[in-house]
Amino acid sequence: MIKKETFTCIGCPIGCTLEVTMHDLENIVVEGNLCAIGDRYGKKEIVSPVRMVTSTVLVDEGVDSLVPVKTDKEINKTLMVELARALAGVKVKAPVHIGDVLVENILDSGVNMIATSEVLGKE
Repeated sequence: MIKKETFTCIGCPIGCTLEVTMHDLENIVVEGNLCAIGDRYGKKEIVSPVRMVTSTVLVDEGVDSLVPVKTDKEINKTLMVELARALAGVKVKAPVHIGDVLVENILDSGVNMIATSEVLGKE
């Protein structure tokens, strides 16, 4: 079965419109790309799309009530809604430091949620 999709490449600032045709995992044709990044992106996107995810989690006893977080690596795009639901139930205790792992191996994905800002504790 042939699968065809159109994507806007996010690999570089040009934003090429990619027409990607997948005949099978070994035969994927990418058209419309102006660079090799688009070719790699199109092939990856049609087989297994992934994204970096940013969000916030609640902070207990902090000077701020939320801390921004992000995935430490890309996560499968199909998990994004479930990831948002999982983060809604997370509350961490201040202080929080940039780079702290706040949720390890979220959704058994091998991906950690890390803090991207500092939140000091209330004094």
